[in-house]
Amino acid sequence: MIRKIVQIDEEKCTGCGACADACHESAIAMVNGKAKLIKDDYCDGLGNCLPACPAGAINIIEREAKAYDEAAVKARQKKPKAPEKLACGCPGSQARAIQHEEPAEECSCCAEADAPSRLSQWPVQIKLVPVNAPYFDGAKLLVAADCTAYAYASFHEKFIRGHITLVGCPKLDSVDYSEKLTEILRGNDIKSVTVVRMEVPCCGGIEHAVKTALQNSGKFIPWQVVTVSTDGRILD
Repeated sequence: MIRKIVQIDEEKCTGCGACADACHESAIAMVNGKAKLIKDDYCDGLGNCLPACPAGAINIIEREAKAYDEAAVKARQKKPKAPEKLACGCPGSQARAIQHEEPAEECSCCAEADAPSRLSQWPVQIKLVPVNAPYFDGAKLLVAADCTAYAYASFHEKFIRGHITLVGCPKLDSVDYSEKLTEILRGNDIKSVTVVRMEVPCCGGIEHAVKTALQNSGKFIPWQVVTVSTDGRILD
């Protein structure tokens, strides 16, 4: 029969798993890091998964499909749930915002205590982050080379605090981040961009990617570059 049913664009899918969580009928599952419609007759075609997708990878189409089997769905829902398999075998692509409680007050007795994390979202890897997410709205964006957080001791307080953080290493990833960053800048209300890189030449790739993305986005967004030395000093 011809009926309405969801269609998932694998090219746009970031593997965040939000649609699978939103599908009460369990018609969608994560397979090899991508969302898949696993059974046509589990999909009611109502599209509860659409607003859950941060990448806009799902739409409703009409095509030949088995009729929605409500009885089979109810029977499946009664079965114990199998342990959840995450998109990439790890929590790396589960997009979510993070909130931290501020310490009541600073005092000398807390000097040796763990400093609070300032990270406000997950994931952070440029390759894994969705191009559209609620936390990008009005965000100050930090794009940092992986090594900077290890080299600079106060990285959380100096750079991550108050920012949405994206990290990567163009040398190890062997990819051009500019296309992904262009989509993020073009599709969201980004207020500013701070690039933090190491002094080593290969880190120029991340600075170049951001510069290219800013140009391609067609927007005027204030941006700055901060360089960290290998011994942990800010050079400019």
